[in-house]
Amino acid sequence: MKDIEITNVRNFALLGHTGAGKTTLLDAILFKLGANDRQGSPESKTSAADWTEEEKQRQITMWAKSFDLVYSTKGGRRMELVVLDTPGYADFYGQVLSAQAVADSGVIVVDAVSGVQVGTQRAWKACENGGLPRAIVVSGIDKENADFYRVLESLQSTWGNQCVPVVIPTTDHQAVVDVMAAKEIPADIAERAKEMKGALVEFAAETDDALIEKYLGGEDLTAEEIAAGLHGAVHSGNLVPVFAVSAKQNVGLEELLEGISLLLPSPPERPVKNAAGDTVDVKPDAPFSGFVWRSMNDPFTGQVTFVRIYGGSLTGGQEIYNATKDQKEKVGHLMIINGKKQEEITTAHAGDIVAIPKLKVTGLNDSLCAVGQSITFNPIEFPTPTTAYAVTARKQGDEDKLATALHRVADEDPTIHVERNNETNEMILSGLGDQQLEAAVERMKVRNNVEVDLNTPRVAYRETITANGEGHHKHKKQSGGRGQYGEVYLRVAPRDPSDEEWFVDAIVGGVIPGNFMPAVQKGLQEGLQRGAVAGYPVMNVKATVYDGSYHDVDSSEVAFKIAAARALRDAMSKAKPVLLEPIMKVTVTIPDQFMGDITGDLNHKRGRIQGVDSGEGLQVVTAEVPQAEIFKYSSELRSMTGGRGSFQMEYARYEPVPANIAQKVVAQAKQDQEEDE
Repeated sequence: MKDIEITNVRNFALLGHTGAGKTTLLDAILFKLGANDRQGSPESKTSAADWTEEEKQRQITMWAKSFDLVYSTKGGRRMELVVLDTPGYADFYGQVLSAQAVADSGVIVVDAVSGVQVGTQRAWKACENGGLPRAIVVSGIDKENADFYRVLESLQSTWGNQCVPVVIPTTDHQAVVDVMAAKEIPADIAERAKEMKGALVEFAAETDDALIEKYLGGEDLTAEEIAAGLHGAVHSGNLVPVFAVSAKQNVGLEELLEGISLLLPSPPERPVKNAAGDTVDVKPDAPFSGFVWRSMNDPFTGQVTFVRIYGGSLTGGQEIYNATKDQKEKVGHLMIINGKKQEEITTAHAGDIVAIPKLKVTGLNDSLCAVGQSITFNPIEFPTPTTAYAVTARKQGDEDKLATALHRVADEDPTIHVERNNETNEMILSGLGDQQLEAAVERMKVRNNVEVDLNTPRVAYRETITANGEGHHKHKKQSGGRGQYGEVYLRVAPRDPSDEEWFVDAIVGGVIPGNFMPAVQKGLQEGLQRGAVAGYPVMNVKATVYDGSYHDVDSSEVAFKIAAARALRDAMSKAKPVLLEPIMKVTVTIPDQFMGDITGDLNHKRGRIQGVDSGEGLQVVTAEVPQAEIFKYSSELRSMTGGRGSFQMEYARYEPVPANIAQKVVAQAKQDQEEDE
C-alpha cells in the first residue's frame, strides 16, 4: 500500500476523558503530517477528526474513527501510523471498546489542568483488559493553571512509578526536552531530566539479564541498548512513557511521534490469537484474516464495513469468506478514510484498517478470511444499557419508518438496543446514556425523516404471594343447546425459584378427566400472566389442582380453562399477594468531592448502599436501587458531577414494593385498564 515494512506499522487508539484534548491533538497531528491543509479544531467546527455534522454541533467525539498516516522519523524510517480516535464521553463507551479491541496499543490523553479523571481511568481499564501496552500524553501544557508535575504525581500515585516521562516541558512551556536524547538541557530542569533519564535507563536494563548485569556493574548502556530496552519495557507493560504536548502551539508533537515510532509495538510484536487459540500469521503472503470492528451507513456510499487486518493481505476485487455467517463476499473497493477524505487502495496488510463498501451480509463482530480458510475471532463484548426510553412516532402512519430507523441506529451502534416490551406494549430504545439516545433520535430525523417522542418506560412489575391460599371456581353456563361446565379446586403456595415444578396434578378418582387437564394447565398459565393485585405477571407461585367436577355433555376445554384461571385468581387473593419491582445493581464511579451528594441521592431514591471502595483515586459506590427510581440517572449524575461521574447498571432481582408506593401503582394500573377498555 505505502511500501512500508510491517515492523514500521504502529496501530494505536487515542483514549481519555472527554475534554482531555484527544481531538485537538489528532487535528494537530493530521495537519503536521499533511493529511489536512489546515489545523482544525472542535471549537471552530473545523475539526478534521470530528467531521460529522452531529459531532460538530455537539462539539464532542461520538464515533471511533481510523486515520492512516505516514511519518518519517529523524533517523529516516518511514512509519505508518494507524490512529483510532475514540470518544471520551461515557455515553459512547462502546466505541472505545471497539477501537481498543483492534488496536495494538493505547495512547491515553490527560489534561494538564484536570489530571486523572473518570474517563482517564476508564481508558486505562480498557487497555488493561485488552492487554495493551500504553503511553500517556499530558496535553495542554500551555494552559493557565497547567501543572505537568502535579499531573505526573497523580499518574504515579494512581498507577505506580511505571509512569515515567520521556520528555519534560521547559519552565516557560514553550518547548519540551527529550530526557534521553537532548544534548543541551536548561539548567532549571537539568536535575529533573537527570532523574528521569536514570529511571528510564533502569527500566531499559531490567528487560534483559545481560543488560541488568552490565548496568549493575557500572557500565554505560549504549543508545541502541537503551532504545531496545525501553521498547521491550513498554511492550511488556512494565513502562508507561509519559509525554508533554501543547497541540495548539505545536509543542511536543515531534517528540511524541518519535516516541510512538520508537516505543510502541508493531503488529508482529502483538500476535493475535484467533478463537481457536492459534496465533495468526501476519506475513503478507499468509492467508488473509480480519475482523469487523465497526459498521456505518453512509448517505452516499451506503453500508461501509471497517476491517482490522490481522493476517496476510487483502486486495480489491478479492473474494473472501465470512466465517461468522458461513457465506462468501466479494470485495469491491478497498478504502482508507481519513475524516472526510477517502483514498482507494489496491492492497492492505496486517495492522491496517480498511473500509469496504457494500458488503452484502457482513456486519459488526464478523470474522473474515481467505476462501478455503475458516478463521474466527472472539467477538467484542459490549456493556449492557443503562438508560431507556419508550419511543413512539410523533405522526400517525410513521410506524414503519420508525421501525426501519430504529434498527439502522442499532446496527451502527452495538450499545443501542431496540426491543418491544410485550408486557407494557412499548417500543423500548435503550443505550448507555441520554446524550447517546438523543443523538440517535436526531439521526433518525435526518436520515429517515421520522420524528419521535421519548417517554419514561413503564416499569415491568411482577406479582407473587407470601402465604398459602385455596381457590375455587365453577364455570357453568346454559344458553340453549349445549352448555359450558367446568369446576376446579386448587391451592397456591410460594415457590422457590430453584424449583422448576410450578404445576401439580393431584386429581384422584377422575373428578376432572385427564383429557381436560391440559386445558386446566393452560388456564393457569394465562392466569399467571394477569395477577390478582394489578394485573401484572405472576412469578414464583406453585399451583396444585386437587379437586373439581365435570359434566358428561357440557364440559369442554374452554370451560375448564376459564374455571382454572378464575380459581387461581381466587386463591391468590387469599394468599397475601404482593407487588414486586425490579431492583438494579448500580455501580457509580465518582471523584471524592461528590461522595456525599451521590450517596444522599441514592438513599433518596430508595437505594441501599452495598459498599464503597476507593479505586485509583476515585470512589466506587455500589448500591441496589429500584428501577422505577433510576430511569433518568444518566442525566442526573452528569448534572450532580459536572460530567465527571459514570455508572454501570444490571438487573439484580425482584423485591416487594413498599405499601405506600404499591397503592399508587395499583391505582394507576386500574386506571390504565379502564382506559384500555
